[in-house]
Amino acid sequence: MTKSQFTSFAAFRDSFRSKVAEWSSYAGKLQPLQKEAAQKDTPDYPLETAVIYNRALDDITQQDDIRLIVIGDNPGKDEQLAENNRYLVGQSGKIAEGFFRRNPELGIEFRKNVIILNKTPVHTAKTNHLRSLQKADKEIAQLILDSQLWMAEHTALLHQELASHCTKKDGIISVQTHLWLVGYAELKGKGIFLPYRDALRQTYGRKKAWDSVFVYQHFSMNRFSIDLRQFRDGHANMTLSEALEQLGLMHRDEIFGK
Repeated sequence: MTKSQFTSFAAFRDSFRSKVAEWSSYAGKLQPLQKEAAQKDTPDYPLETAVIYNRALDDITQQDDIRLIVIGDNPGKDEQLAENNRYLVGQSGKIAEGFFRRNPELGIEFRKNVIILNKTPVHTAKTNHLRSLQKADKEIAQLILDSQLWMAEHTALLHQELASHCTKKDGIISVQTHLWLVGYAELKGKGIFLPYRDALRQTYGRKKAWDSVFVYQHFSMNRFSIDLRQFRDGHANMTLSEALEQLGLMHRDEIFGK
């Protein structure tokens, strides 16, 4: 990253850490609701962290070449374990790692060149459990809303900063940093993440960085790869990079409109 990029990233990281500390004051209310929601359809698991900061952000240095920001849904069972407190470290994360490892032509190492964020840092075993939390307590519903709005605004601003400068290493200018919004089921209809969707779009406005925002199916249950494969079956002449761009734009138009 350039000095300017890293300064922007560090400011985002520190603000995010502070917000999670603030939101964690609701842990006493959250944890019983999180346990109750999980009991309906999830095997018992140790609930250790109610609101999760991604500690992987602390490992990023100015020397890292950040090629991509990936936005998942919210931290699940593996992410909330105290020994982890990192995003996309469960099965979905393993699938994402495998995708980039199998496609080295993309030039992206998932744990090195990617900033991983969520639409909210509030944990639930399954994303749709957030609805149970919202219905159970008005204060928690407001927390989930506020966290979505904060994450959307600050993530968009971070992406604009990273996308506005190209890094130069060994005489080679890197490509623009892209943002992948994965898991779009809850971004449409009456989805949980409509506030995130709308705040994200509003923050970009007419900024050029919006051109490098793409939307995909989630990595979970291999939906990302299945969707990509089906798209490529109908576009046999496209390279992988071209197919990813066109698929991501198609889904972006579905979610945000043209």
